[in-house]
Amino acid sequence: MNNPLLEKFNTPFDSAPFSKFKNEDYKPAFEEAIKIAKNEIDTIVNNPESPTFENTIEAMELSGELLGRISSIFFNLNSAETNDDIQKIAQEVSPLLSDFGNDVRLNQQLFERIKVVYNQKDSLNLTEEQAYLLEKKYKGFSRNGANLNDEDKNKLREIDKQLSLLSLQFGQNVLAETNNFELVITDEKDLDGLPHYAKEQAKADAEQKNIDGWLITLQAPSFIPFMQYAKNRTLREKLFRANGTKAFQENEFNNEENVKQIVKLRHERAKILGYTTHANYVLEERMAKSPKTVIDFLNDLLIKAKPFAEKEIEELSAFAKELDGIDKLQRWDHGYYAELLKQKKFSFSDEELKPYFQLENVTQGAFDVATKLYGITFKEINNIDKYNEDVTTYEVIDKDGNFLSLLYADFFPRAGKRPGAWMTSFREASNVNGNNKRPHISIVCNFTKPTQDTPSLLTFQEVTTLFHEFGHALHGMLPNTTYESLAGTNVYWDFVELPSQFYENFCYEPEALKLFAKHYKTNEIIPQDLIEKVKASSTFMEGYQTVRQLSFGLLDMAYHANDLKTIDNLQKFEKETFKQTELYPEIENNMMSTSFSHIFQGGYSSGYYSYKWAEVLDADAFALFKETGIFNPVTAQKFYKLLSSGGTVEPMKLYEEFRGQKPNADALLKRAGLSV
Repeated sequence: MNNPLLEKFNTPFDSAPFSKFKNEDYKPAFEEAIKIAKNEIDTIVNNPESPTFENTIEAMELSGELLGRISSIFFNLNSAETNDDIQKIAQEVSPLLSDFGNDVRLNQQLFERIKVVYNQKDSLNLTEEQAYLLEKKYKGFSRNGANLNDEDKNKLREIDKQLSLLSLQFGQNVLAETNNFELVITDEKDLDGLPHYAKEQAKADAEQKNIDGWLITLQAPSFIPFMQYAKNRTLREKLFRANGTKAFQENEFNNEENVKQIVKLRHERAKILGYTTHANYVLEERMAKSPKTVIDFLNDLLIKAKPFAEKEIEELSAFAKELDGIDKLQRWDHGYYAELLKQKKFSFSDEELKPYFQLENVTQGAFDVATKLYGITFKEINNIDKYNEDVTTYEVIDKDGNFLSLLYADFFPRAGKRPGAWMTSFREASNVNGNNKRPHISIVCNFTKPTQDTPSLLTFQEVTTLFHEFGHALHGMLPNTTYESLAGTNVYWDFVELPSQFYENFCYEPEALKLFAKHYKTNEIIPQDLIEKVKASSTFMEGYQTVRQLSFGLLDMAYHANDLKTIDNLQKFEKETFKQTELYPEIENNMMSTSFSHIFQGGYSSGYYSYKWAEVLDADAFALFKETGIFNPVTAQKFYKLLSSGGTVEPMKLYEEFRGQKPNADALLKRAGLSV
């Protein structure tokens, strides 16, 4: 079969030759790769020799490599460079992949071989990583239906197939709704308050679509500045309501039924597998272990944060009334008046900071911090294929001069790219039998594009976003592990946010900021007094932000930690759940669930609490860096070991090895200004 996806990539670093792939290549490539992977599994099952770690567990780990490569390429493009054809192919191949996954997980003969090895584990003299892999493979089968009767196995297959399609449809609807909304402005007065860069971007967006005037969209680089700076309250409300009705309108992109079906099927799946709820199933393989632990954790933080949040909103309401006579502060007012109050309290604005945060400098800053910590270096290269001209590619080299990883950086929004920011991989690391494969990692964001007059300048929040995703990327680039399924970010979900959130801390440190925060016109380093203002303002509205994030975690648990046979009214269910975290008046016809991609499209179902959980870890971890010096080589080396270990060690054990103690929430509450 003459298909570039199935051939050996004769490219530098074995990188994906994107320009050779055509949409019509994908489905045949998936079908052939599934056939090859099935044969590899059959070879393991039919091996006449007694099951051993090598001929069963390791052989399974190495099977399906071609299928994994094609899946990574295709589904990453479906997120960052999609089109109607790719979305149609995704709908066609997802059931095939679901079927194949279940064919493997529900293969009784294969499971019998795994059990033989598993029952001998104490006498096999395995390394710690091998023992962990064996445990993971065994649980992967036992937790996913290997012990079920045939009737239940068939039910499970059908549910998994439906879930894969529903999840895809959910994401496609959110993307369509994001792209479909346009707020066209023809009177420049309606842009009063917007910074120059935001006006420029709105003009450029309009020109791109042959529209006279200015175009505001629901893409973050357009939406956020408008909500934060636009004086026109009516238009802020219009934009806010549009964002709050994404996939919650009476049209073909409505996600209400998709949400109900996903929740229902996840619950059914958990019950078939012997768990009380989907959350019980998921959390068994998390640091938190149980829904009760998660809900107690979230509620405990809510009790501590809510009084601070309520005082913040009281202060903001009084400020808005005094300034503009606003009698009742609404959600669409929050960003605007919070920005004005921040300017008043700390005598600076995001606008004042942006000239110091040119995208190229911030990217280099993220690299330079990693160089100072771990000795790794980054070299921009142009000899590998890219899937879009906006993507920049780097060769990453370790302190001894060895090739460590490829890094793709994709920073600007476009129609075929889903909103938000994420890290992903085109290839994971592995080193079995001396075949050392280094990873190909990608970070994807949606920042303001440069214009004819101005380079891409980031808000401080965007700076922390870039550092966050780069923290994930380091986790993906540094593995010193043998097996792909235990490398990099293949860790417990409530541990995966530690490296990313930890890296954000450097954005507040003068020693780090001086590496990259330079004025794009004068090259002047950010003044010390501005750094002090950034640090002083870092806890501004932290109570509100904490309660908001906790509300998302509690909504996730409400969907997944309860026996919800049916949800009659999705909006009512959401409002009921949000009642305890509500800080603003209720809005009719507003819904978050229908565009809550983290839990209905991404992998965060029963896991959204992970952000806060990992914040406890990251604050506690960075406290050690603050004690010893933020670039202390001994502390950095300890953290490098944590990053490079991937999922080969129990996360709490790994953390305690680094920190010398269990984490506690004191450092987080202190950092957030939420301790009395």
